Amino acid sequence: MKVEEIEQEALALSEGERGSLVAKLLRTLPAAVAFVSDQEVEQRESDLAAGKVSALSHAEFVQRVQRERGQ
Repeated sequence: MKVEEIEQEALALSEGERGSLVAKLLRTLPAAVAFVSDQEVEQRESDLAAGKVSALSHAEFVQRVQRERGQ
C-alpha cells in the first residue's frame, strides 16, 4: 500500500480514531530533544535588551506557526 493510500484511509477515520492513530505513531518516534544552553539564553536576552530583536506575543507566535504550516 502506498503512503497516499494510507493517508486517504487515515483521513476517512473518525476524529477519535485519527487521534488514537496519531498517538500510536508518535510513540514510535524518538523523543524530541530541545536543549538550549545558558549561553544561548543569555545571548537572546542580551539581543532583546539591546533592541537587536523584538519579542513576539504568544498569539503572534501561534499565528506565524500556523501560517508556516499552511493552516
